[in-house]
Amino acid sequence: MLIDDNEIDNLINQKMIEAAGICENIFIHSGAKSAIEFLRNIEKLNEVAAFVLPEVIFLDIDMPLMDGFQFLDQFNKLGNHVKNNCKVVILTSSINPQDANKSKGYKYVKRYINKPLTQDTLLGLEI
Repeated sequence: MLIDDNEIDNLINQKMIEAAGICENIFIHSGAKSAIEFLRNIEKLNEVAAFVLPEVIFLDIDMPLMDGFQFLDQFNKLGNHVKNNCKVVILTSSINPQDANKSKGYKYVKRYINKPLTQDTLLGLEI
């Protein structure tokens, strides 16, 4: 799943993921609010949820309405089934060291990487 308010970044990242051939489906959200609602709706599917949940969520930090950290706060309120099946990777253009440090406080954030997403980064994720 890609969550970024910049549609060009979403398109580029989608193409990178497709070229790497590492997944079958890519869910794209241009806002954190729609992404969290999507996950809440999947959560209601119970046993089918495991087949629909994204394995990896690439999350931008700096977004309007709901930023990446607000998304993570809402993500933490989801059921364990969702949280344990979705690994969050912060994908941001932020060079603020405070953002990187703050992301370490979230249990489900597995990596913090700076844009742009590259083939080498994707293939070396190991999450």
